[in-house]
Amino acid sequence: MLNTAAALLALSALVPVEAEEPAPHIDVVTVNGSGCPAGDADVTTDGRDFTIGYHTFLARAGGDSSPTDFRKNCQVNIAVDVPDGYTYGLSRTTYTGYAHLHPGATGLNRVSVYLQGSSATDTVERSFTGPVSAGWQTAYRPADVLWAPCGTKRNININAELRVTLGSADPDRLNFLIAESSRGTVRVKRC
Repeated sequence: MLNTAAALLALSALVPVEAEEPAPHIDVVTVNGSGCPAGDADVTTDGRDFTIGYHTFLARAGGDSSPTDFRKNCQVNIAVDVPDGYTYGLSRTTYTGYAHLHPGATGLNRVSVYLQGSSATDTVERSFTGPVSAGWQTAYRPADVLWAPCGTKRNININAELRVTLGSADPDRLNFLIAESSRGTVRVKRC
């Protein structure tokens, strides 16, 4: 039995161990849109992760809202550098916020992800129906990651939308959806 254990140990030394994914270098290039004017968000990155804190990403209807307040969007553009022979994609992103909707009002948070120069888009939606006054979270975790083509540099784009529809709700009462933050992770794999 000792000879069998020694033989297995010797053979295991010959089997190559899979190297850990290299950490990408990510740069959140822009955060801009009707819900997040340029310079109006706090961005941090740490290895393959990023976090964005929003100051004014708010859609609303009713009360003293203007007709254009019902829909707001925020486009995030992320540049990624990886070593030769590797590719990358967004493996997840999560938006958190707060919803306040009266009976008859509805809301929507839509998150769409695509690579620069590509028509392939993944989308996840979260719907809200009043009455509701609570925190919310929308998670994008694709079954199949949209990978950048090997050997090319394509920025990752995330377009988030907030929408509030007054419906049959009292038009004098304010209804809103606010996005407070988003977090995401970029994944790397060998080509």
